[in-house]
Amino acid sequence: MNDELIQIDAIDRRILTFLQQDGSLSQRELADKVGLSQNACWRRLQRLQETGVLRHLQANVDLAALGLDLTVFVMIRTRHHSKEWAESFRAHVDKIPEVVDFYRIGGDWDYLLKVVTRGMRGYDAFYQKLITGFDFSTVTGFFSMEAMLSNRPTDLTRL
Repeated sequence: MNDELIQIDAIDRRILTFLQQDGSLSQRELADKVGLSQNACWRRLQRLQETGVLRHLQANVDLAALGLDLTVFVMIRTRHHSKEWAESFRAHVDKIPEVVDFYRIGGDWDYLLKVVTRGMRGYDAFYQKLITGFDFSTVTGFFSMEAMLSNRPTDLTRL
């Protein structure tokens, strides 16, 4: 995908909003909700996928129900800022399954990771994997007590 902004209209926005709310909608249900025929809706879905606007649909799993009850936001500061180091670190983090989100950020910190694991022992095991082979200036964790909003769909019809 290139850096050009992809143009979508109000119907495309409605399609994307409904899919974010419920990715299990059938094509017929989605077409009915947005006021299109099934074929017209399918063509729009194909275009949204081909242009990269719609990447994929995924299930929203309640991880706490599976025992993954600890969410930690890990902030990392490093002395290393080369492209090669960043690529190596990205590859390292990609191999750690507890990391569900990973960002390079600006400001006082360099990286932010969202980690989901089983309790403090799980977090310690994650931490040992994270620091193996990497020299960080500072690593700190902020432990979530409650998710006030999580995986909130963006209502594209209001933007």
